[in-house]
Amino acid sequence: MTPHFLPKLVNPPFGDPGVYVDFQFARRAILFDLGEIHRLGPRKILRLSDVCISHTHIDHFIGFDLMLRVMLGRDMALRLFGPPGILRQVEHRLASYSWNLIQSYPTEFVITVTELHPDGGAQRARFSSRRVFAREAEESFVFEDGVILDEENLRLRVAFLEHSIPCLAYAFEEKLHVNFMKNRLAELGLPVGPWLSEVKRAVLRGEPDETVMTAPLPGVAEGQRLSIGALKEQVLQVVPGEKIAYVTDTAFTPDNRRRIVELARSADYFFIEAVFLDVDADRARERAHLTARQAGELAREAGAARVIPFHFSPRHLDAEDELRREVDEAFAGNTPT
Repeated sequence: MTPHFLPKLVNPPFGDPGVYVDFQFARRAILFDLGEIHRLGPRKILRLSDVCISHTHIDHFIGFDLMLRVMLGRDMALRLFGPPGILRQVEHRLASYSWNLIQSYPTEFVITVTELHPDGGAQRARFSSRRVFAREAEESFVFEDGVILDEENLRLRVAFLEHSIPCLAYAFEEKLHVNFMKNRLAELGLPVGPWLSEVKRAVLRGEPDETVMTAPLPGVAEGQRLSIGALKEQVLQVVPGEKIAYVTDTAFTPDNRRRIVELARSADYFFIEAVFLDVDADRARERAHLTARQAGELAREAGAARVIPFHFSPRHLDAEDELRREVDEAFAGNTPT
């Protein structure tokens, strides 16, 4: 099955946290956390439509300036989600620069910031280069079941974790994975083209199998009419979509554990911090971080298909293999007693 989304760590595991999710068939990407992002390069930064911030410690937010610099002078719209206080922090970050020349730009760059709260309340505001990034279009709303973005075929969900301050964990979910088998299309004499996108949208909307779609054929004015059911049998693959979970900077408490497992349930890719070795569990508790063993246990409990650890502590620079081994052993259920 051809993947539609490719997730990848922005930095090596000892670097700033961050996961970049590239859309394979659209000029778009989503970024989880905004630490040091120079490794992405301008081309990938310019693909960003959404940025999801866990919290604003410097290693999770310092990349805002580079992103801003790359996007300035272009017609772009970016959505940014974050924890309590993020609206004020973005506003102050933007206000720290002099913008006396920006109104001469022929382009408009807009950042829409959504501040999320543990009670399900949220505030949203826009910052436009046309109006010197003044806060505008403020609104309050409620989000339910942790869902902060719900589109035709993807959903973003959030969980609030405790890290001495609120820290957000995220799950990216493709609702359904719809693939066309080009070899079967060719065998049936059916063309590729925009009509396939219409079929895909109908499937994602849950249209009944009896719904008739029309495939354009050369020299045939009315085209070829086929039901969605027939297309599913012959040329379509429809399976559950991909799921990507991102968890960082969290204490190993019963509440956090429950929320993490619920959020990451059956994830295809589970990116999770593994800051300390198990021998440093006391230090991990003091710093409100996870050990490698705890990360592996959480991934196993969530039933993830694969676990990708990151955010290793610099104190373990010479022990990367050991960190990975502890994650893998716990994930496999082989934790020593």
